[in-house]
Amino acid sequence: MDLETGVNQNRVKKESWKTILTLAYQSLGVVYGDLSTSPLYVYKSTFAEDITHSESNEEIYGVLSFVFWTLTLVPLLKYVFIVLKADDNGEGGTFALYSLLCRHAKVNSLPSCQLADEDLSSYKKDNIISPAPTTFGATLKSTLERHRVLQRFLLILALIGACMVIGDGILTPALSVFSAVSGIELAIGKEHHKYVEVPLTCVILIALFALQHYGTHRVGFLFAPVVIIWLMCISAIGVYNIIKWDRHVYRALSPYYMYKFLKKTQRGGWMSLGGILLCITGSEAMFADLGHFSQLSIQIAFTFMVYPSLILAYMGQAAYLSQHHVIESESYGIGFYVSVPEILRLPVLVIAILAAVVGSQAIITGTFSIIKQCSSLGCFPRVKIVNTSSKIHGQIYIPEINWTLMLLCLAVTIGFRDTKRMGNASGLAVITVMLVTTCLMSLVIVLCWRKSVLLALGFVIFFGTIEALYFSASLIKFLEGAWVPIVMAFAFMIVMCIWHYGSLKKYEFDVQNKVSVEWLLGLGPSLGIVRVRGIGLIHTELVSGIPAIFSHFVTNLPAFHQVLVFLCVKSVPVPHVKHEERFLVGHIGPREYRIYRCIVRYGYRDAHKDDSEFENDLVCSIAEFIRTGKMGLNVNGEDLRKDFENLTVVGTPSTHLSGVQLCEDEDVSAELVGTSERKEILSPRVTKLKKRVRFVIPESPKIDRSAQEELRELMEAREAGIAYILGHSYVRAKQGSSLFKKIAINFGYDFLRRNSRPPTYTLSVPHASTLEVGMVYNV
Repeated sequence: MDLETGVNQNRVKKESWKTILTLAYQSLGVVYGDLSTSPLYVYKSTFAEDITHSESNEEIYGVLSFVFWTLTLVPLLKYVFIVLKADDNGEGGTFALYSLLCRHAKVNSLPSCQLADEDLSSYKKDNIISPAPTTFGATLKSTLERHRVLQRFLLILALIGACMVIGDGILTPALSVFSAVSGIELAIGKEHHKYVEVPLTCVILIALFALQHYGTHRVGFLFAPVVIIWLMCISAIGVYNIIKWDRHVYRALSPYYMYKFLKKTQRGGWMSLGGILLCITGSEAMFADLGHFSQLSIQIAFTFMVYPSLILAYMGQAAYLSQHHVIESESYGIGFYVSVPEILRLPVLVIAILAAVVGSQAIITGTFSIIKQCSSLGCFPRVKIVNTSSKIHGQIYIPEINWTLMLLCLAVTIGFRDTKRMGNASGLAVITVMLVTTCLMSLVIVLCWRKSVLLALGFVIFFGTIEALYFSASLIKFLEGAWVPIVMAFAFMIVMCIWHYGSLKKYEFDVQNKVSVEWLLGLGPSLGIVRVRGIGLIHTELVSGIPAIFSHFVTNLPAFHQVLVFLCVKSVPVPHVKHEERFLVGHIGPREYRIYRCIVRYGYRDAHKDDSEFENDLVCSIAEFIRTGKMGLNVNGEDLRKDFENLTVVGTPSTHLSGVQLCEDEDVSAELVGTSERKEILSPRVTKLKKRVRFVIPESPKIDRSAQEELRELMEAREAGIAYILGHSYVRAKQGSSLFKKIAINFGYDFLRRNSRPPTYTLSVPHASTLEVGMVYNV
């Protein structure tokens, strides 16, 4: 699977049932690892302290009824049959919903948006049509677009969901692995297990995080079999326990037992809902990992494999416990392993540990993905993103985040050392993400699907009430572990808000201090200085105008490159941008100035190419723009004669094979090589260089002389080399700014900027070709 084919992958994957079933099989290892291991700790967390397992069995039957209906209503009804339909060009997750809302209501937080971005095929795929003026949807849309406070609230809501996903990435591995390892108690005795559980859990977690940089594609083929074996194992044990201990346990599936449970247990039963909630941990992964699979494949895998296996597993445990009210190992309580036949406990322990590792791997990868999306949308400091697979879409590794997660995960494991507090913490993180999804989904129903407001209200009231009940039960456990995800989310939230605020203020400063094109035209074709050979790439975040860094550079250096390119690498609120729509290229000033603007657009899930590939694509796209001579569109909506910026959509060389191609040869003669179909423009200085750069261009349509000269000069400049001119900014709050702004900018943003990757980290800019120009930003 190609890294950037996510826009069309759903259409491709629906070609045959064989493809769908194959994807359904693969999704078991990627999507359902966390959800399938929940039987390890649900009953143990539920009966930890708040309620007891009495002789009447009303508690165990009530818990089973709650588990059954929670699994049926939230993962099955809400996610599988409703939320999965709210995909963003085949992608899912919290930011997919936010991205949809940004495009339909124009509440995007990215400051560098252009009208040309709305012409992207993935942007227009939704067939965005404004709702009728008299409808509630039109009123809601105009209200969101008018009030900045509501836009910020929507962004904060999405960031809260993202922060809780990160918190889940810390808590879930600790809870899953510790719960799996805790089965060792029944094998070695309660006197010694406490000296083994925590160290063994830590060793497994360290190994898990240490292997992340290899990527899951190397061992991913083992994931689905492990989860399938685990699901078959727990369902078979469940059937065995039902037949042997209580064949009438199915009666507990009636909602009446939930009423009896709450009536008898009252406040303790309500507080125990935080443990029952853990049965749906990992449900959000079905939506978040939608981009890796298709909607139908995820629906099939859950409905026909995962859901029935989990129901049988929980029913089997309840059937066993209904006949066992005094557990031999009192310290262990009524955990999963007591219901496993003694002869099978060791192999089941091994399978459980493997399944827990698979589930942890999925949530760690999901955490990497959500942080990449936050970074792409300007809400998280720039980090190093490594694509661990050239074939599997979305397989990434972030070193800084990986080791941070590992340290926090170990701290949680060593600090808590029991599933009760880990479960309280994990439950609050999970239910918060679900509440955020419910809120955003209600807006999607009205603004994107253009459905009745009553339908949206019904959705948010029905599912919101269920989730609010669980949320309240989790929040009441604040002092018993639930404070952990709140503190973690608060810390990540501060980082995200400060970074977004500082980046926005910096961009506003660039816009206010940009140099007019008239100033550039006044310098003349030579810019008033000596033009030296080579291409100068001036990195800027501006999509129009001349950045202040350029005037600062020109006034301090006596020479500049013969070809200048103002390069802007930006993200757009779509998951993927097609290759053929990647570049926007245009002239700045008249053609003879040899100054170009190039805007490179990436979706929030796109992989960025390395320096050599990117440079070739960039140069070829400029050459194709010169060859075709297209006038393009004035993306700023101003008079062309005033700003001389006419941007044309140009794809990468792989999308226009009949266009200009760049070739590099070593130790070749200076003779022109031509065929009947194509001709080459060569550099006259070839014999003096070890490498020759040449453009291979189509024979027809014919290129005028001025375009040929422009191409030849571009080729000579490419042959001489590319230099990157970067702005090294020092951001400071203006005098008279509020105390909050001074702290946020002078300390918070400055600290994050100094400890994050530079703006061009995605280009892998070589240090030998880099020139930094320092500037102070008083924002």
